[in-house]
Amino acid sequence: MLHVAVVGSGPSGVYTAQSLVEQDPEVCVDVLDRLPCPYGLVRYGVAPDHEKIKSLQNNLRAVMEHERIRFLGGVEVGAGGVSPARLRELYHAVVYCVGAATDRHLGIPGEELPGSWSATEFVSWYSAHPDSVAHGFVHGARTAVVIGVGNVAVDVTRMLAREAAELSPTDMPQGALAALADSKITEIQMVGRRGPSQARFTTKELRELGALPDTEVVVDEAEAALDPAYVDPSGLPAVQRRNVEVLRGWAAAPPRRAPRRIRLRFFLRPVELLAEGGRVGAVRFERTVPDGQGGVTGTERYEDIEAQVVLRSVGYRGVPLTGLPFDAASGTVPHRAGRVLRDGAVAPGEYVAGWIKRGPTGVIGTNRPCAKETAAALLEDAPSLVARAVPGDPLAALRADGVAPVEWAGWQSIERAEAELGASLGRGVVKLPDWQSLRAAASDHAP
Repeated sequence: MLHVAVVGSGPSGVYTAQSLVEQDPEVCVDVLDRLPCPYGLVRYGVAPDHEKIKSLQNNLRAVMEHERIRFLGGVEVGAGGVSPARLRELYHAVVYCVGAATDRHLGIPGEELPGSWSATEFVSWYSAHPDSVAHGFVHGARTAVVIGVGNVAVDVTRMLAREAAELSPTDMPQGALAALADSKITEIQMVGRRGPSQARFTTKELRELGALPDTEVVVDEAEAALDPAYVDPSGLPAVQRRNVEVLRGWAAAPPRRAPRRIRLRFFLRPVELLAEGGRVGAVRFERTVPDGQGGVTGTERYEDIEAQVVLRSVGYRGVPLTGLPFDAASGTVPHRAGRVLRDGAVAPGEYVAGWIKRGPTGVIGTNRPCAKETAAALLEDAPSLVARAVPGDPLAALRADGVAPVEWAGWQSIERAEAELGASLGRGVVKLPDWQSLRAAASDHAP
């Protein structure tokens, strides 16, 4: 029997485990995760009002309940936890599916002012990630600026504009729901440094902004028209063309009085966050223009936009895992078809899949072919891998090392506790938001 550890229980990890057990009846897979809860960004990254996407958890659950797949949550791998070297002693092969755990910075003055956050931090807060701290993101704020024009930027903009009645049926933690219900933010500006035709959001996500009740979406026709492809979108790919059509519709719409307003801004590059009263009070942008080569160039003309909350959404980035090689330039682990490379040579028994393999690109479904490629490489190597002696049960060895994993029964206890919490609040399932409550729930295995 080939014993494989998959580190990370998000889509790439689950799809890797699925590919392995489906293709080879002699494979057993332990899926390890730092958190006591599975599903990665499907649980902690998908917006709570995107229930159709979140329902993908049901598909992932079916995989995780396979008789030859075992969930081991609450297991730290790397610094302060189980080392990659130790995992190689316990398993014939290890696949790292650890994603891209941090966000990119703007690198401008004032970025660290109170009130300036990454979109990742905001998403973690309203998604009940146990590492999140209740920072009072929206407390006392009237206006917000979201820097970036991708789907995550659209998500956080939408969350800032949603009413509590719309969010109450979701699994959003109670603290975040209460804070957003008390929010006094009435204007949100989502800003990109390039033009509408180069925005990275999908049309479905974009249209959701226009469907928000009591919210006006505003596009400045003259600003958007700096993009030649906005004026004539006929040559654009289908998604970008549909995006431009939606934006043009909003630009042409007559103004209306609404309690909240979302402004979509283009050709503005952030250069500084300005302080007011010891926290962020505005963002200074430089006007950009197309350079004719797909990029933009600055004009040395500036505009200050008021904001007590600034959320940057300019991409994710992989971080090094102690004991694994890492390419700082790409934020990925060097590999060949999923096989980890150490000093340019294949490291036997070590593999990668997902964002740590290819960078933070694609949608959830993109992880499936990526995982299949890695699984195929591992199974091709299986005859040599299985020849190496490993413990009969890696879990017993982990426990002997002092590791106390949360198994599937513990996760099911967390699910029951979240259902009970929601019922007590008159809501549906409500996520437990902190390590203490998750651990307490996981320890209760009573059916």
